[in-house]
Amino acid sequence: MNYRLDQLPPRARFSALPEHYFRHVAATPLRQPQLAAWNTALASELGLASNPDEHGMVLAEILSGNRPLPGHPTLATVYSGHQFGVNVPQLGDGRALLIAEFDDTAGRPRELQLKGAGPTPFSRRADGRAVLRSSIREYLCSEAMHALGIPTTRALALIHDPQTPVWRETRESAAVVSRVAPTFLRFGHFEYFYYQGRHDAVRELADWALQHHFPDEAQAEQPYLALFNTVIARTAALIASWQGVGFCHGVMNTDNMSLLGLTLDYGPFGFMDGFDAGHVCNHSDETGRYAYQQQPRIALWNLYCLGQAFSPLLEKDAILGALDSFQPAFETAFGQRMAGKLGLQEWQDSDWNLLTDLLELLQTASTDWTLFWRTLSHSSDQTAANMALLDLVADREAFAAWYHHYRQRLGRDALTDAQRKQIMLASNPAYVLRNHLAEQAIRQAEAELDYSEIRRLADCLARPFTENPVFSDYAGLPPDWAKTLSVSCSS
Repeated sequence: MNYRLDQLPPRARFSALPEHYFRHVAATPLRQPQLAAWNTALASELGLASNPDEHGMVLAEILSGNRPLPGHPTLATVYSGHQFGVNVPQLGDGRALLIAEFDDTAGRPRELQLKGAGPTPFSRRADGRAVLRSSIREYLCSEAMHALGIPTTRALALIHDPQTPVWRETRESAAVVSRVAPTFLRFGHFEYFYYQGRHDAVRELADWALQHHFPDEAQAEQPYLALFNTVIARTAALIASWQGVGFCHGVMNTDNMSLLGLTLDYGPFGFMDGFDAGHVCNHSDETGRYAYQQQPRIALWNLYCLGQAFSPLLEKDAILGALDSFQPAFETAFGQRMAGKLGLQEWQDSDWNLLTDLLELLQTASTDWTLFWRTLSHSSDQTAANMALLDLVADREAFAAWYHHYRQRLGRDALTDAQRKQIMLASNPAYVLRNHLAEQAIRQAEAELDYSEIRRLADCLARPFTENPVFSDYAGLPPDWAKTLSVSCSS
């Protein structure tokens, strides 16, 4: 059965926990909310029948926080976290509100959050608002990552209010992203209660997670250890997925790490254009802590922090033994990703040398990551795409030698060129959310209150592996002006 959003039956899960995990908070109304974007496909998956053409004003009122959903409490959760390596004893949902808990059409648990709905007790003197530019980026990237097959929170709608000012570096306008996940539980939720010495609350929260989101682990002989092992495995797979598409999360703090292994909190982020292993997407990250090549190491560091928070549940040796599984799990997941990108039947240990040599060539030329892999997908010994490949590298002679070894490696597989190409085209996207593409949509929305570019770009990113001449303007190299773009924690 499909429900209108304002008739959604409640299904208390997190809100059924004791109130030391959250605070009841009402959203701060917006003056003139309007529906800038609506995710019809996700709405159908969630069992929502609301038609934006018929119920646009109702949706805008609900998803701005102006109209609470009957029977659904609104609340902000409390957590802490290590921010840029420094433990902050209390953080929490400073600009996010959980407004609904329900089951989707497959009976799976879902939470609906509003990001930018006003201050909460955890806002730390901030305004609790989100601005249009960052909200557009989160709306688009959430769904782009989902289409790329990368675990992520989802985005249901984007609300804009041009009449409500928000001050960052300059005066901007308010926006709200409604985002969906099975749960928004973070590493930091456990850290908060651990560092307060409230170990019973750590156990209670772990039991809640096992009951609602880790049913297989709940049946294990050692449920807490099974839970920790699964979180490690999912995190390793997530980082491998990020790196395969050249994605960088600019604030990999423990409070931004999902217990479910989802991409969480799209603040400063970026897809690399030119390949640079040291690429830093967050202008505020002055030390490069969250650079592209650092992401696996930081993920493991964050898992150590979670392991510390789990110490009331597990022995130290069990925690350290579980953490030892991260590196091989990451390498296996990354090797599988790269096997698909290279069109290999399966990853072999000797393939690391082939990949390392390639990455050194791409680094030297700052070769465009997305364009290179898509072009390689079309190449063979007989195609003109090989000339296009040579145009993307600086040392043509060295690349020709690498390509010769690559073709020899392909020859050891049983795949035909057609089969290899099919694998590669399904692994190497033609379209990602480059910074300049998001910026074009932002500028049009801000200057003209025209949201059509958001919708067009979302349509393209929903099918990133399918080349479409209608979207050819999204597939090329970024323009020169894109080199001056930067994102920071204020984004």
